[in-house]
Formats: sequence, C-alpha cells, structure tokens
Amino acid sequence: MASSFLQHFEALIGAIAAMLTTAACIPQAWLTRKARRADEVSLGMYTIFTTAVGLWLAYRPMISAWPVIIANGLTLALALFILSMKLRFG
Repeated sequence: MASSFLQHFEALIGAIAAMLTTAACIPQAWLTRKARRADEVSLGMYTIFTTAVGLWLAYRPMISAWPVIIANGLTLALALFILSMKLRFG
C-alpha cells in the first residue's frame, strides 16, 4: 500500500513539475510573438535550454515517463519558437 502511494506521489510531483516547466515558457513566447522583438532574450540561454529539453525528450522514453515526455515535447516546441524569434528579430 505504501509503495503504491509513493508511486502515485512521485508521478504527481513529476506531472506538476513538467506542467510548470512547460507553462514557464508561455509568457516569453507570447511576449516575443506579440512584440515581434527578442532583443532582450538571451541567445545563449535559449540555445542551451532548447538543447537540454531536446535531450530530456530523448531520454524520457527510456524510462517510460509519459507525462514528462508530453510536457517536454510541448516545452521543446515553445523553446524552439522563442529561439527562432530571437534569431529572426534579434
């Protein structure tokens, strides 16, 4: 019984963390799209962040963490969008 509770608790914590990580990109993506400016976005940070999210996305199927896989896929899409806006608008 305790083991089942811990598994559910771990899954819940992972799902919340994944959702928050994804949600954290939305304000920057929205602002960048709306302003059509990205001069204050760090190219280095978003290059590293996008690479890291891509690697997490590649790693997660190995451990079958589907909520995190889905969230990382969405986060990667948002990070790629922000990175492309940075490269396009500076």
